[in-house]
Amino acid sequence: MRADEGTIGKEHYKMMTGENTITDSQKDSASVPSAPDPGHDATVEFAAANDRDHKLLAQAVEEAYIGVECGHGRPFGAVIVHKDEIVVSCHNMVVINKDPTAHAEMIAIREACKKLNQITLSECEIYASCEPCPMCFGAIHLSRLKRLVYGAKAEAAIAIGFNSNIADGVLGIGCYHNSNLEIIKLDATIAEQVFQNTKGKFTY
Repeated sequence: MRADEGTIGKEHYKMMTGENTITDSQKDSASVPSAPDPGHDATVEFAAANDRDHKLLAQAVEEAYIGVECGHGRPFGAVIVHKDEIVVSCHNMVVINKDPTAHAEMIAIREACKKLNQITLSECEIYASCEPCPMCFGAIHLSRLKRLVYGAKAEAAIAIGFNSNIADGVLGIGCYHNSNLEIIKLDATIAEQVFQNTKGKFTY
């Protein structure tokens, strides 16, 4: 299921279409040197947009739109990738599941573990439309995911009404930055726009 072009916008829709397999030409990375994240004590690598990461992040953003349009939950999406194959593509399901822990990242981790029949995802990467909350950071750490790429910062969600305590909690996840988890903040405007584009279409 995919959000329609009118909902997302032509530019976003073009970025979000394509096959689930990442081609060899899309594997090249174009990152810039790591820089301190002013919102955290730890250091997060800031990556320039590249075909592979941008395509997969766009898929997570698409899921955020789908979740809201379906009435399943809030505007957050996540994708888990294993060896360049998308294992699961999920969105927030807090509303439909009546479960406050059914965040996109949590759903993605649960479904990926089931699909791969294992409790660790050490050979997998997760793409999140927004910076994960402390609960999701913990689940990412426990599942041994090797790489996290996210788009919007937590402040973008807070700006439209999400609890500001989320940002305060994110400030305390420095221990995860010091683990073996590679964390990348991708410069992607579409991840920030999803909040304004869905504002008023979901319940908090």
